[in-house]
Amino acid sequence: MLVEFQNVTFGYAGVPTVENVSFALNEGERVGLLGGNGEGKTTLLRLLVGELVPDAGTVTRKNRLRLGYLEQSGGLESEATVYRAMEEVFDEDKALISRLAAAQNALSSATGDEFRVLSARCESLEKQIAARDSYHFDVKIKTVLNGMGFEEFYGRVVSTMSGGEKTTLKLCRLLLEEPELLVLDEPTNHLDIKTLFWLEEYLSRFKGALLVVSHDRYFLDRLTSRTLELEYGKVTSYKGNYTKYRVLKEERFKELTRAYERQQEEIGKLQTYVDKNIVRATTAKSALSRVNKLERMELLEKPLPPPAPPRFRFAFDEPPYERVLEAEKFDLAVGGKTLLAGASFLMTRGQKIALVGDNGTGKTSLLKYFLSAPAGVKYARFVRLGYYDQENADLPQNERVLDAFWGKNVGMTQTDARSLLARAGLNAEDVQKKVFELSGGLKAKLSLAILEARRANVLFLDEPTNHLDLPAREALEEALKAFEGTLLFVSHDRRFIEAVATRIVSLEGGALVPFEGGYDEFLAAREKQIPAEKAEAKPEKKNAESGGFRTREERAREAQARNRTREIEARIALLEAEEKELDKRLAEVAADYKEVQKVTLRQEEVRAEIDALYAEYETLI
Repeated sequence: MLVEFQNVTFGYAGVPTVENVSFALNEGERVGLLGGNGEGKTTLLRLLVGELVPDAGTVTRKNRLRLGYLEQSGGLESEATVYRAMEEVFDEDKALISRLAAAQNALSSATGDEFRVLSARCESLEKQIAARDSYHFDVKIKTVLNGMGFEEFYGRVVSTMSGGEKTTLKLCRLLLEEPELLVLDEPTNHLDIKTLFWLEEYLSRFKGALLVVSHDRYFLDRLTSRTLELEYGKVTSYKGNYTKYRVLKEERFKELTRAYERQQEEIGKLQTYVDKNIVRATTAKSALSRVNKLERMELLEKPLPPPAPPRFRFAFDEPPYERVLEAEKFDLAVGGKTLLAGASFLMTRGQKIALVGDNGTGKTSLLKYFLSAPAGVKYARFVRLGYYDQENADLPQNERVLDAFWGKNVGMTQTDARSLLARAGLNAEDVQKKVFELSGGLKAKLSLAILEARRANVLFLDEPTNHLDLPAREALEEALKAFEGTLLFVSHDRRFIEAVATRIVSLEGGALVPFEGGYDEFLAAREKQIPAEKAEAKPEKKNAESGGFRTREERAREAQARNRTREIEARIALLEAEEKELDKRLAEVAADYKEVQKVTLRQEEVRAEIDALYAEYETLI
């Protein structure tokens, strides 16, 4: 057991956020923590890691628990470079290696008791280094930094980077620290899809326990085998990932409802019998027995239904002409950097296109370029555009929510406005607040309500699921699937893309690459196109003269590289086995100075050859 909650209650200003909560996290568990916006998930995490103290109950942690915690907005703070900030994790490993080198140096000229002491010290240090895998710290750092998209930023100073980059670097450092329990609050924020797949693969091999809060359903399904749900201040545990949790939750609610109804029916029958028979001498005794039964009965609480998700409906008054958007041979540059050159784009009526690509390839910039309608970008007749900005920057922060909505929809009655906002998840209290007082999730729902009221037949959406909880995301999915208009959107939510998109356009290599089909088909096609990518191999280089096919010489070089890789793997295995035998031999000949010199010399030769082989191996794979 790593952490245990026992009847924990905590609240703010006397109002409980979590109440009488009990659960435990065990070694090696993979747990997802779910709950709606504002339910208190982050509060629960802060109680778990010790940043908050319960008002009642206890939180017990394993003695000397190595715990890593990634907060939503908690970035890495450092004046070091990116590489050095990661290297700090391995300072103890570097110190062990230095101490071993010094001891081995001293051993070469030592005699007598000093020799025996140094030999024992070398043996102890070698065992520590082997247990910690200290020699490969550089490989570990580069694996994580490259996988998380920092391969070109080793020399950047951490303090000069953006908030999102700092948060991702904090995650990189936690991965390298390898804690016993890794607690992640929305770790997929700021990550592009390529990095998300890499992180999932890395965490699937993580040896410690994992507790994760995420709105990424793919992420939860891939990594978790148990789900904790925080709802109405209570925590309920379900076996299984997110998909399984949804089934079990529905079954549990039905069963609790049936049990409650059966008990209420029984109570009604008992009470009716008591009311009719308590005053009759002949039946008073049996009536009293039923009174006693009623008094002893443990009353079940009526199960509360899950909070109602928001409801969206995007409709329009008339469709546009067929070729909704055309752009021929246009260039796109931001900050002096060319993102697209000589690109072309066509969107026809009814298409639902997802723009995908790595961070920095220009997806948001392309949406804004089309919105600005420069020369060369043509819209069909009767197009009515609606735009969702991921930052919600166009919301008037100092206005009441109701006024902010009315400002965009002056012809709507107050009753209609309040009704539409309520369907989007903003209640009577929310609509009286200033916009800046809303949470990120409520601001997103306000922006979506404004977009719904616009009755646009063409929607441009930039990360519309950001800040939305899972029920809201699924409600938005259903609304956009039912939308009969045209849609162009950017999202890092893979399940959302899969559910909504009918066509994919990928931004890669400074070009727009279209794919006719849904997201799962797109991924399958990419797997066939670059089969070695998942094995972390380098992409195959195409030969321009052969129309993309490899020449005989290129295939021969690749075959040679594969053969050499196998040779290196076999040689490393032999050398590592020899290294173990040399360690044993050193202990056996500790009293023979000349023999010790031979063994230590051979040890140095073996280690040097192993390091050289590993270096060559990295260039081949």
